Amino acid sequence: MSDLPPPVELRDCPAPAKLNLFLHVTGRRPDGYHTLQTVFQLIDWSDTLHFRRRDDGAVFRTTEVDGVPADTDLAVRAARALQAATGTRFGVDIAIDKVLPMGGGIGGGSSDAATTLLALNRLWQLGLSRAELMRIGLSLGADVPFFVFGENAFAEGVGERLAPVELPPSWFVVIHPREHVPTAAIFSDERLTRNTPISIIADFAACTNKFAFGRNDLEAVATAKFGEVARALAWLRQYSPHARMTGSGACVFARYTDAQIAQQVVERLPPEWDGRCVKGLSRHPLATFAW
Repeated sequence: MSDLPPPVELRDCPAPAKLNLFLHVTGRRPDGYHTLQTVFQLIDWSDTLHFRRRDDGAVFRTTEVDGVPADTDLAVRAARALQAATGTRFGVDIAIDKVLPMGGGIGGGSSDAATTLLALNRLWQLGLSRAELMRIGLSLGADVPFFVFGENAFAEGVGERLAPVELPPSWFVVIHPREHVPTAAIFSDERLTRNTPISIIADFAACTNKFAFGRNDLEAVATAKFGEVARALAWLRQYSPHARMTGSGACVFARYTDAQIAQQVVERLPPEWDGRCVKGLSRHPLATFAW
């Protein structure tokens, strides 16, 4: 723990999105959670959070997030979980500049939670290790440990068993078809494939085109239930045969090696959808925050 006095404020803390390069559902546990294998890719598209330390122990969200009451916001829940785990006397005011779409499969809420854990570990001078923050994060959601982990990763279990992977420099076209896809609606569907054979990380590492490896097992259900997701995916596959959905949807993406070509695809996007060209990241912007 640093001997320096704790900071009072941390501003402009990014919470980047992720893509699932593939997502295999390998089984279902007795508790109802599904076992998965996936590769997480960080991208340069972020919410931005601002934190001001409070000395009275209260946790407040000072900005509105459409459709998300403060008490259910994962950033607020992360702050309170960190308080409960450490017994700190500090509290915090949290402001969120929310740009990542909810229900998009890109981990926006989970990333907000992870950024909150990373920032408050510093703001409150707690000195927790990355592994300790990941354990707290898992209680909030299966994707939260990845964002705390801080680098692209091969993930197993419910998404919490992580091994770093090297991925080539990339640009991605990411399309949000302005449809909200509830994760529970996909995982509860009886049509979902739940027995994809287990791969090993060496299989992925040996693949010459890592962005064509495997598939997204949630894609068939999501495209059957949500027509705009199906239409956006079909449109994007005109420009990239390996385009696929990320997470449980609704966002779909394609990978490119040239930013200019990716931007040209975005410029052809139908006006009823949102799309952007984003750069792949190798590390979380806050990866060195705590240790």
